[in-house]
Amino acid sequence: MLGTANVLEAARAAGGRKIVFTSSCAVYGVPDALPVPPDAELRPASPYAASKVSGEVYAQTYRALHGVDFTTLTLANVYGPRQTPEGEAGVVSIFTDALLDGRPTKVYGDGTQTRDYVYVLDVVDAFARAVDERGGGLRLNVGTGLQTTDRELHTLVAAAAAAPDDPEFAAPRLGDLPAMAIDPGPTRGALGWTPRTALPDGLAETVAWARERR
Repeated sequence: MLGTANVLEAARAAGGRKIVFTSSCAVYGVPDALPVPPDAELRPASPYAASKVSGEVYAQTYRALHGVDFTTLTLANVYGPRQTPEGEAGVVSIFTDALLDGRPTKVYGDGTQTRDYVYVLDVVDAFARAVDERGGGLRLNVGTGLQTTDRELHTLVAAAAAAPDDPEFAAPRLGDLPAMAIDPGPTRGALGWTPRTALPDGLAETVAWARERR
């Protein structure tokens, strides 16, 4: 949160025209319907999600007071090359490295949890489009609108890695959302952006990079 405030103040002091604020679909909490539209009620249920909502409020304030424009890009689960399984990594990189190494993999709960996976180069394209005048003052979703279960994801990664599709199952983790997907339709109208990379294709690129990294 302090980092966002510092960037906004630096933009104001330097006469900056606009910032692109990175948010997360976590701000929507448990949604009423899927895929979630960008004008849905914000229901942050974690400190991380609350910090993203606060950052957007700061951006709105600087736009109103100082004329520093902004676009908020609310991201689905981003995956792709250069994501590593250490630290706050995504499940794709965790599955990929374990399967390539022949180590056990773990699915939490019964495998029916869903997420919306969007390829990193598609996300980069959205940011590149948002830096101009388009989308000023808007919150826009950057996702596919499609749900993939944890179990389906494991099958897809295993296929890309030519590895056994035989995960262990563990107890559900506290606070995990049962389902999430975000509607990118308004982003197409505002930025001319649409996701172009199908999940199997993006996973193949991700696994290929992870192999080369070894």
